[in-house]
Amino acid sequence: MTSVLDTADLRRRVQAVLDDELAAQATVLAELGPDVDDLLAAVGELLRGGKRLRAAFLYWGARAAGLPDSPALVRLASAMELFQAAALIHDDVMDDSDTRRGMPAAHRALAARHAERGWSGDGERFGLAGAVLAGNLCLTWTDEAYATCGLPTDALARGRGVFDRMRTQLMAGQFLDVVESMRPWEGVGDTERVERAGRVIRYKSAKYSVEHPLLIGATVGGLDAAGLDALSRYGLDLGRAFQLRDDLLGVFGDPGETGKPAGDDLREGKRTVLLAHALAGSDAAGRARVESLLGRADLDGRQVDELRGRITDSGAVGVLEDEIARLAASARAALADAPHLEAEAAGVLADLVTTATARSA
Repeated sequence: MTSVLDTADLRRRVQAVLDDELAAQATVLAELGPDVDDLLAAVGELLRGGKRLRAAFLYWGARAAGLPDSPALVRLASAMELFQAAALIHDDVMDDSDTRRGMPAAHRALAARHAERGWSGDGERFGLAGAVLAGNLCLTWTDEAYATCGLPTDALARGRGVFDRMRTQLMAGQFLDVVESMRPWEGVGDTERVERAGRVIRYKSAKYSVEHPLLIGATVGGLDAAGLDALSRYGLDLGRAFQLRDDLLGVFGDPGETGKPAGDDLREGKRTVLLAHALAGSDAAGRARVESLLGRADLDGRQVDELRGRITDSGAVGVLEDEIARLAASARAALADAPHLEAEAAGVLADLVTTATARSA
């Protein structure tokens, strides 16, 4: 069955733009010699995968506002994939993740190349430095793709404020995640745990995954204030639902679909809304056991299964499933409230609610 993400042949066209962008940037970097090829390779490997959700939300946001399909619009949408690549590379460094989309994370791949060549110095430090710089390159290319996409300058100027806000808030949202991972949860009430984890979701994922790409496209397309308000509500609710689904997949997902080892979020000790509800729904002994296992890098399969069972028994999975369903319904209602949307685009955005909250990767 054809995915809604392939409507207008969007995923293939986005990939073609990204391939061309990498080829153009390779030309820019050619004068530095082959030593920088590893940076391009790290980015290129990451950009060959992904669902292209953020590109889709920007593209269909612009189409909903009445902007016609064009290569320039697809290039603008592709800027979101470069931005996500930066976020993923940096996120994997901060989480000390081994894999991304079934491949070694950028810092791990670079460290492996250091070892293969028998270079001196600390290979892990080399990998971390290279990954930070690769992510920074993606941030630079995001801005370049936006500015040079080929749409009229007045249209791009309209969307620039949302574009800049997205980039600023995501970086700070990443820092919120770091803060939350370090700030103790012991002695914190159940409601506060959920609220703190929810704040990270809002600014680290929900806005940059759905709301901001959608509003960039719609603003560039010239949508009126009432339409933008409705799409903002749609995007924020759907973005939150999308991240709650991702939290469930991080614990219960199939590694073949998620591209991450089973239970990786548990080994990383991520302070998620799922975990907050699991602690709230457990007795004192259960909470103590969960807290004793969470965040241990050496968790084996049996311990991962035990944590999964305790999370399920706490009722947390059911709470998240109910919240995902509520947010998805709210997103659909907000979309229905949006006036004057182009019909095909509105239909695609409605279908994307299902795609973004599906019970698989």
